[in-house]
Amino acid sequence: MKNKVLYTLISLFALGNVSAAEIGSATRQEIGRTLSRIVSREVTSGYQKPEPITVRVQAVKASRSRVRIYATAALANYPFREENLRAMRDSVRALLPHEFRKAAVELYTDGREASELIPLACRNATQLRKAVDKKKIVLFTNRSGRPLVTRLSAPETPGRGLSGRHIALWQSHGRYFDQTENRWKWQRSALWQTCEDLYTQSYVLPYLVPMLENAGACVLLPRERDVQKHEVLADNDSEGQYAEEGAWESGGAGFAHLRQVYHTGENPFREGTTRRVRTVTGGATGRAVWQADIPERGEYAVYVSYESTPGSADDAHYTVHHLGGETSFAVNQTMGGGTWIYLGRFSFAPGHREVVTLSNRSRQAGRIVSADAVKIGGGYGNVARTPCDSLRLPDTEYIEETSGYPRFCEGARYWLQWAGFPEGVYTPKNNTDDYKDDYMSRAHWVNALMGGSERLPDSAGLHIPVDMALAFHSDAGVRDGDGIVGTLGIYYTRENKGKFQGGADRYRSRDLTDLVQAQVVEDIRRTFEPGWQRRGLWNRAYYEARVPGVPTMLLELLSHQNFADMRLGSDPRFKFVVSRAIYKGILRYISSQYDLPYVVQPLPVEAFAAEFTAADHVALSWSPVMDPLEKSAAPTGYVVYTRVDDGGFDNGRPVDKPYLIVEQQPGRIYSYRVTAVNEGGESFPSETLAVCWMPDEKGRVLIVNGFDRVSAPLSERNDSLAGFRTDLDGGVPDRQDIAFVGAQHVFDLAQARCNVDSLALGACGCDFETDVIGGNTFDYPALHGRSVAAAGYSFCSASLKAVERGEAALEQYPAVDLILGKQRTTTIGRGVQEPAFATFSPELQAVLRHYLADGGTLFASGSYVASDLLAEGASDRDRTFAREVLHLDSDGGYASGRGRVRVMTSHPDFSRGEYRFNTGYGRHHYIVEQADALKPVGAGAFAVMRYDDNGRTAGVACDAGGRTFVTGFPFESISDEVQRDRLMRDVLRFLSAGK
Repeated sequence: MKNKVLYTLISLFALGNVSAAEIGSATRQEIGRTLSRIVSREVTSGYQKPEPITVRVQAVKASRSRVRIYATAALANYPFREENLRAMRDSVRALLPHEFRKAAVELYTDGREASELIPLACRNATQLRKAVDKKKIVLFTNRSGRPLVTRLSAPETPGRGLSGRHIALWQSHGRYFDQTENRWKWQRSALWQTCEDLYTQSYVLPYLVPMLENAGACVLLPRERDVQKHEVLADNDSEGQYAEEGAWESGGAGFAHLRQVYHTGENPFREGTTRRVRTVTGGATGRAVWQADIPERGEYAVYVSYESTPGSADDAHYTVHHLGGETSFAVNQTMGGGTWIYLGRFSFAPGHREVVTLSNRSRQAGRIVSADAVKIGGGYGNVARTPCDSLRLPDTEYIEETSGYPRFCEGARYWLQWAGFPEGVYTPKNNTDDYKDDYMSRAHWVNALMGGSERLPDSAGLHIPVDMALAFHSDAGVRDGDGIVGTLGIYYTRENKGKFQGGADRYRSRDLTDLVQAQVVEDIRRTFEPGWQRRGLWNRAYYEARVPGVPTMLLELLSHQNFADMRLGSDPRFKFVVSRAIYKGILRYISSQYDLPYVVQPLPVEAFAAEFTAADHVALSWSPVMDPLEKSAAPTGYVVYTRVDDGGFDNGRPVDKPYLIVEQQPGRIYSYRVTAVNEGGESFPSETLAVCWMPDEKGRVLIVNGFDRVSAPLSERNDSLAGFRTDLDGGVPDRQDIAFVGAQHVFDLAQARCNVDSLALGACGCDFETDVIGGNTFDYPALHGRSVAAAGYSFCSASLKAVERGEAALEQYPAVDLILGKQRTTTIGRGVQEPAFATFSPELQAVLRHYLADGGTLFASGSYVASDLLAEGASDRDRTFAREVLHLDSDGGYASGRGRVRVMTSHPDFSRGEYRFNTGYGRHHYIVEQADALKPVGAGAFAVMRYDDNGRTAGVACDAGGRTFVTGFPFESISDEVQRDRLMRDVLRFLSAGK
């Protein structure tokens, strides 16, 4: 009887726990194929062509209630979310034998159940909070009472952005000293008119860093962030650069610039002294003043240094004195002492002047305020290198040398030495290998920043509570045809037994990587290229991912070798969208760690107009832009910034509606730009408009900024050739281009896999690798306006969209000056998105036709003013507009390589003389690669000026009906102010003669 009962129990147990062997190899293989198909729909691998991801089932543990499937790490490439994981489990369950169809399915990969790979930001919020409360999940937080830097003059403080958070960020490689070759060189090849050492900076510096800062974050970089080639130092140890008021005393070690060149081991932050004073809450204050000789007008980054002590003030009050006024900051001197701390970028006039002041006024008395040095501008590298002893050849003389390049071109290893970090940070290879020092130093720098903070309390460092780190790279690889390599994310979880100090799981690095990569891929697919590739999520021990003591991501955005990637990746619009996606991914990640709601900062406003309401009053109006990719990015207010004459912009004036009336003084040029704000932060600024009321005006002119193009160079691809045709159209940088190294010279597709850099497809020159290339400043109404005012006319201005929408009333102005610059119908990438930037849109044509028919007059100038309208395949509407309204036809493009124009008409309103426009690269202007040749058409039309190169017509006027004057080159590209004033005077005299 006992044996029978025992047999029955064993049988029942066996029925309840079916052996894994009953889920046979055929089912396992089918599960593997199904998982492979699911993953490969979203993730690809391979370099020459996209290849599917192969997932294999390694083991199965099964019972009637639960089936555990253990898959290879390939499954971990998938971006798991609750909804797609549910669907994946259902797909697997459907393949199981009938007796398992009601079992719970668990999928394991990379040592974790797949539900653990869902980023915290994407999990059920209620369940997550319960897990955190029970300490089943530890969030990665790194708190401090006050952030490193607070901008006191900021008009808004983001309440649901990144205020109080600290982000370590770096833009891949940089120029380095190759000890084996005894020379400085780039770490990556020059291809497609850039190299990775500079290319990633063109995202990080102009877009990503400002977005994070506009959200309230303190962003720290291990490379120089200022592309200004001048550097000015002001230090308490140097006579004539520093002054004090109050009871200051000697402090500890500080900065001193005692040599022009630095060798390994020489630390400028250990060669000087600091000064200190006690804080007060009221009464007499102490004050430190730094003065500097600014070499030329321009924008400069401003850094400060100080000493951190246990008694330091956490709100040291710095003020930067610049062309736009004064901007104040509170610096938490309990952290960050002994290095350069970035405050911001400001415009300065040339000459000796007071640039920074420091007060000892504080909210808490008796603390210590420290004063040391101020650094203005980026400058040139000053770290000299030579091969180490083990690499030197006998009977060979070695001389240490600097790179000779602007510091922003150099790798992190050299900036970190200049910034006062110890040798263990900037040369972990002990001065024997600069290449490895560079990438290793970036990882050690993160830990040096946060040493002593909540998350590295027992380590020496600067006590800065870093929340995360991101390394921005581009990758290698070439795809056949028009294939895209796409975006890869890399993280590492196995260091220190898989935990950060404080107990947070190192899979938080995967959270960060997943969120950023997913946002980047999604936004590119929705905006520019539905076929953009996601290359997976790699859990690998890359040094930059393994060593930092914070959640860290390596982003390999695209392949800088692959034309299809770079065709998109060379466009400023792409760079903006990608940078905004990275910022959004970071915002979601950090908000999830602090369990806080978030709001995304708005997009820039549009349809901006600045028009007279009375003689001394101007109405500013604009429209918000709703973000189709992010609902939370709606603006709740705005900030209006003002510049007077040739000064700088002020700290802004908050307003709650898209409209403002401002008062102006006569005879002065006022410029305005607007940002949108919400709880998530502040948008990028609008274009700049300008207004001037002349008390004895001859008339009024409306300046219309029709030049809003930013784009990559013209690209082409056919069966044998691929590349960028900068000789025909080099595109338009957004403000400036810091990544262009030289024009492409190898276009042969047969060279796509050539291993010789100088002969490979995409190979380019390097003659501009240290230059900053000017682009569209979005500030041309002021430049045109100065010449209008010099001619005795008042002017105001409006954006293209404001005119197209009828929000700027042209009929109120006897003359319109239409800025067209390099406006031209432009595609992006392979042309999925609709073309943009037409010179004369249908809406603009309708407005101008009506305005001129009612007696208005028009001055229009631009490189493609005729050729864009009359290109092959032009519509009858466009051709009619050119001939009947502008009174011209095209005589071909590329009319002038020399940029010389001579007036030849005998018409009395036009002065005889020559004009020259920019046909070369420059820091402060865009290049005009081509100018339009024109033909007069119709009664009253006549040629005014011709190009010196070939005698073709450069300017056409018409005195019949509404007078017009059109030039085939941009007015603002005339480099000489006297020439601009003369031409504008003649044009306005001609246009007003018919009144």
